[in-house]
Amino acid sequence: MIHIFDGAMGTMLHHAGLEPGHCPELWNLEEPDKVTAIHRQYVEAGATIIETNTFGANRIKLSHYRLQDKVADLNAAGVAVARQAAGAHAKVAGSVGPTGKFVAPLGDLSFDTAYEIFSEQIQALDKAGVDYIIIETIIDIQEMRAALLAAKAVTNKPIICQLSFDADGRTVTGTDPQTAGITLEALGASIIGANCSLGPAQLLPVVETLAQSCSIPISVQPNAGMPELINGETVFPMSAEEMSAWIPKLINAGATYIGGCCGTTPAHIKAIRQTVDTKPTVSARTYRPVTALTSRTRTVCLGAQFAPVIIGERINPTGRKALAAAIKEGDFVAVKKEALTQIKAGAGILDVNMGVPGIDQAAIMKQAIEELAILVDVPLVIDTTDPIALEAGLKAYPGRALINSITAETERLEAFLPLAKKYGAAVLCLPLSDSGVPTTAIERVKIAKEIVTIATKHGLNHHDLLVDALVMTVATDNQAAAETLLTLKLYREQLDCPAVMGLSNVSFGLPRRDLMNAAFCAMALDAGLDAPILNPFDPLMQDIWSAAVALGGRSQQAVIDYSKKYVALPAQQVENTTTAPDILAQIRQAVVNGETTGVAPLVRQALAENFTPLTITDQALTAAMNEVGQAFGQGRCFLPQVLLSAETMRTAFTTIKEVLPSHTAESLGTVILATVKGDIHDLGKNIVAALLENNGFTVVDLGKDVTAETIVAAAQEYQAQLVGLCALMTTTLPQVDIAIDALKKVGFSGKTIVGGAVLTESYAHQAGADAYAANGVDAVTIAKQLLNS
Repeated sequence: MIHIFDGAMGTMLHHAGLEPGHCPELWNLEEPDKVTAIHRQYVEAGATIIETNTFGANRIKLSHYRLQDKVADLNAAGVAVARQAAGAHAKVAGSVGPTGKFVAPLGDLSFDTAYEIFSEQIQALDKAGVDYIIIETIIDIQEMRAALLAAKAVTNKPIICQLSFDADGRTVTGTDPQTAGITLEALGASIIGANCSLGPAQLLPVVETLAQSCSIPISVQPNAGMPELINGETVFPMSAEEMSAWIPKLINAGATYIGGCCGTTPAHIKAIRQTVDTKPTVSARTYRPVTALTSRTRTVCLGAQFAPVIIGERINPTGRKALAAAIKEGDFVAVKKEALTQIKAGAGILDVNMGVPGIDQAAIMKQAIEELAILVDVPLVIDTTDPIALEAGLKAYPGRALINSITAETERLEAFLPLAKKYGAAVLCLPLSDSGVPTTAIERVKIAKEIVTIATKHGLNHHDLLVDALVMTVATDNQAAAETLLTLKLYREQLDCPAVMGLSNVSFGLPRRDLMNAAFCAMALDAGLDAPILNPFDPLMQDIWSAAVALGGRSQQAVIDYSKKYVALPAQQVENTTTAPDILAQIRQAVVNGETTGVAPLVRQALAENFTPLTITDQALTAAMNEVGQAFGQGRCFLPQVLLSAETMRTAFTTIKEVLPSHTAESLGTVILATVKGDIHDLGKNIVAALLENNGFTVVDLGKDVTAETIVAAAQEYQAQLVGLCALMTTTLPQVDIAIDALKKVGFSGKTIVGGAVLTESYAHQAGADAYAANGVDAVTIAKQLLNS
């Protein structure tokens, strides 16, 4: 069955008389008849689900209008007017939009505060009687996680989760549709989809990927194309007939909930309804469940049909005094370096253990997960026996983590399985019971099956589970390795769950442990091991791993990688002739890696070696940010990493000023930034401000809902060389034209740059802007070009 959403609300409200800058949700109380009339038009057009006029009715957004105490009233009123229009003809979905802030560590909004804000709004919508909760236009997976967890806690209604994707097929913070689908289904979403930002043509591949990545229904609400400026008015070019022509393709791709976003009207919904009724379309959706882990930006699939993956074991203080001491002091430089070097050595997943005696393990685990999740793109394993630390890590992680591990011991099952279900984590099942360590493969498989059975009773699915074959040392039992290999084979035959296990125990107490471990790894891969936990720095292990994976037949890419790795090397061992990089190269790499705490001592060392601030800035800091910018443009890194590198650059500048108080870094220019009148969304503008400041510009941020007169006055007062304008709402786009025109009328000699979710390059040119920036990284590059010219 195909369900039809309504279309845009904001433009309809403004056509009905809502003034720019007035709170749209307040009309639920002030002008309920007008809001009801808009809903009714969509119902009459054929919508079977209408969304409440509550998109911005959360505490943070309402505070702009000093209505933060009216959350319950405005949401309840929104449901009432929608219900009046829906009658018996349509369901009502409670609309929940973003807070407008990034969740930490990307921004200053804590996860718990975001959770509370969403809980407050969703509880009000649920109490008022909605049929669905729809969380929409979210650009960061961590904010969506907070909203979804809040919704699950306060309502039993179906929860629709819709992210907004950019033209590159990812959200602003880098999440792709596959990763979003896997993460959100595991977390408990009822329906997953995409809305806003793009038209139906661009969202079609997003729908296809979502449909292939999860089993739950798919929704889509495209814009009516991208806005154009025609005769001074903002126009969405796609007609109702043009848009409806895409509906069969979207249905065929897997969507069963379809509607419209910016620029769509009752006419568009009517055309969609007619197409659905007169041109029945069969979905070609194919979905095959797999076991997968995700980071914010990447998915790693595990199982017999996928190439084996290394889980790096080095972020573990056990037996490592220096690392334990650093963790205890709250110094994560060594932890971050272990993460980056393990990935460079071939690890595709990282195990994270913060088990240092005498620390607040929950707080330290939270910090470690936050810092690693923003630094690396590989999935993480949360390795702890402490359920409080486990929950802290799971809550902080913007993806689907692996829990290492649960056993058949009652206490561990009761503590860990509910957390796995709540946070959508995968679970590693270790075949240990209250009776102790099973020595035979038959016993291990029996216990593993018992754990799997109990896990499914807690609501976990088969593909949420991985199994450990339990490695014992051959020094005390010569059959230990053989029993583990047999366990792997039986797991593959009887459980079909991916197998994960550490290798190093097998060689404990023996000479040439590297040889023993590498040989055992090759044998285990042949027996069915999917993800060994090992030290990826071991040279012999690296060689054996490359050869064994290439020989295993699971991946043609493994054969190609093997050939590339060894084609240029002679058969004999090559002498290591690498030398330590100079200090400027170290600073540059620290900025690229986002080592916010590690860059300061490097800068001090460079200054002590008589490198000038200008040399450090040009050859290390600026060069690093150029490298990061190129990586961002090529899709090799994403906004979180860019922000981290920019913050590292700021730390470097601050260090130079501390060491040389008389040194004043020359500003690249003064930039005025503002979100235009009537628009209360400033998240994108805030990103641009941070990146410009950290790249050496002087930024005057005027905030949001800024009049053209204020922008002109600031440009004159600060003698700005550049004015940046942001608009994220369809209804406020004309304010960009007004502000640029006002600047020209007073003879502003600087440049103007514009951007925002609904802005396009063609619109920017028509509005008279000097440049258009699609994102914050582009804004920095363009700003430098404009001011240099």
